[in-house]
Amino acid sequence: MKKVNFCVIEGKSAGFYGGIVISTLMILLGLFAAYNMEHHGHIITGMNNQIVWGMPHIFAIFLILAASGVLNVASISSVFRKVFYHPLARLSALLAITLLLGGLSVLVLDLGRPDRIVVAMTSYNFKSIFAWNIVLYNGFLVVCAIYLWFMMERRMQRYYPTVGLIAFIWRLILTTGTGSIFGFLVAREAYHTAVMAPLFIALSLALGLAVFLIVLFIDDCSEKQCSLGEGVLHRPKTLLGVFIGAVFYFVLVYHISHLYFTGRHGVEYFILAGSGIYTVLFWGGYFFLGTILPLLLLYHERFSHSHVSIVAASFLTLLGGFALLYVIIIGGQAYPLEIFPGMEVISSGFFDQAKIHSYIPSGWEIMLGMSGIGISALLTVLALRILPFMPSSLADSEIEEAFRC
Repeated sequence: MKKVNFCVIEGKSAGFYGGIVISTLMILLGLFAAYNMEHHGHIITGMNNQIVWGMPHIFAIFLILAASGVLNVASISSVFRKVFYHPLARLSALLAITLLLGGLSVLVLDLGRPDRIVVAMTSYNFKSIFAWNIVLYNGFLVVCAIYLWFMMERRMQRYYPTVGLIAFIWRLILTTGTGSIFGFLVAREAYHTAVMAPLFIALSLALGLAVFLIVLFIDDCSEKQCSLGEGVLHRPKTLLGVFIGAVFYFVLVYHISHLYFTGRHGVEYFILAGSGIYTVLFWGGYFFLGTILPLLLLYHERFSHSHVSIVAASFLTLLGGFALLYVIIIGGQAYPLEIFPGMEVISSGFFDQAKIHSYIPSGWEIMLGMSGIGISALLTVLALRILPFMPSSLADSEIEEAFRC
């Protein structure tokens, strides 16, 4: 196998400076929102005593899942020994780190008292899935950093597959932990199910690969006049379609299992046929925009060979995944608690009446959530400018020559 040459991006294009400016602006707006939320309290947001996980948490979980899934490209190279993906492994590991840092930043800034994160990191209650996730997130950052080091250091190449296997297993455990946050909550009818873990794993694979394809296209085309070959995109494109189908399968299992239990017909009707925002987002956002259209763009003969179609399908996958997370997280909280099944509660102060809780995201929440994307983007751009993460060429002829024995 011919040695693959890596390089730093030149950083002289308008896209490079534009990306830095936009990312910095998003971060500043997010910091301004975090300051106001800390100064005035969460009363200025759309969150309340019933819906305590709002828009910032959707952004955070979206970025965390994408961070876990984007590492799959590197795992295919090192764990499954598909050398075709080797030139893309460095960018994959880099994105895993920057996306996770962006997602965790949103969570920390949404606490209202970010300094209290020190308490969470020093006082562990291992009966809490949240405590386990703090360990998993920090460990994931360390494992990915070591993974990158072994990729880029010639002396450590012999240990590269071993660390890749550890990163692959850690990523699966991390995503299982994130899904289990909801799967272990027995009080919410929309959450309490074991299928949450595999659903989040499949969703992370789809979101991560979609982010990777978009970043690959932007970085390559902004610096090298679009040298990205069709052959380089063909395999990830096909894999993205498989991941989209896997997400749909687990979503189908999730709702069928809920419909099987009579006690959960109410929440299923609320999500699937309640004619509210959650129904619109599920059928219009996730099912149509996030599943049907991407599969059409990826597999229909008329669109499947176009770079624009692949990037559009990736964007739609991200929109559909975000809509699905909104339905699961916000919709699951909006549906009223049923503390006394089969009984009619006349008066209660615990918000358990048959009343749908309202939630309207505030601009502060959206700015804070967008700052996580800004942090991830800025870190990625700066890293690509400083260290050689990108192959010098991704043209089909160059890739074929590199892996010709």
